[in-house]
Amino acid sequence: MRSDRGQSAPLGLKIAAACGLLFLHLPILLIFVYAFTTEEKSFVWPPPGLTTQWFAVTWNRPDVWEALSLSVRVAAISTAIALVLGTLCAAAVSRTRFFGRETISLLVILPIALPGIITGIALRSAFALADIPFSFWTIVLGHATFCVVVVYNNAVARFRRTSGSMIEASMDLGADGFQTFRHVVLPNIATALLAGGMLAFALSFDEVIVTTFTAGQQQTVPIWMLEELIRPRQRPVTNVVAMVVVLVTLLPILFAYYLTRDGDQIAGSGK
Repeated sequence: MRSDRGQSAPLGLKIAAACGLLFLHLPILLIFVYAFTTEEKSFVWPPPGLTTQWFAVTWNRPDVWEALSLSVRVAAISTAIALVLGTLCAAAVSRTRFFGRETISLLVILPIALPGIITGIALRSAFALADIPFSFWTIVLGHATFCVVVVYNNAVARFRRTSGSMIEASMDLGADGFQTFRHVVLPNIATALLAGGMLAFALSFDEVIVTTFTAGQQQTVPIWMLEELIRPRQRPVTNVVAMVVVLVTLLPILFAYYLTRDGDQIAGSGK
């Protein structure tokens, strides 16, 4: 049978793919360009001049640092919570059988399937009924709802690709549950957890809708950017911050893809 791997794609398909990539990424490139413009009050194309002064201006803006600090802390704690809860849920669903298992799996992934505005309204109503004031922790709880899903999806897929015979062999050799988890299970799921954690961090860092309903008067980086666009003050500063957001979210996603691209093999399945 003739292999299709050596055949070149048709010219029309190549052009269509190039147009699709330009449509997706050209606006991002424009954000980078406008971070260097000399025009302060509006976006003019082409830029009247190029300068790096806005990087120094951004560095000296305390409101930028406050928003960035809040976003990083929220994303870090939300990711930590998601790693614990997502791993435990994935282990329970993938390694055991019990009544309602599929229902629980559906409930775990539901927050990321629902529109963000629904999750935000639900959380805001719950906080109001419980008389919980908006704070740092209300943002963390809101972000953890969808961060758990990301970790769960990565972990449950890796658990299902890990052969149960490895765990049984460890138990037969006298290892207890903790030793089996530490020396057998964790090395096999570590890259999936790391990838899920990085994806969760990236999602939390640039979350807007749920944050709007749970932050009160606090401003994460995306909320700060929206405020700056509504009431512009030194427009290129917003683009500089947008560059930081792109890098902070893009690098973990690329690294997560690199870690999980060869994860289709079943560990311990033999040759």
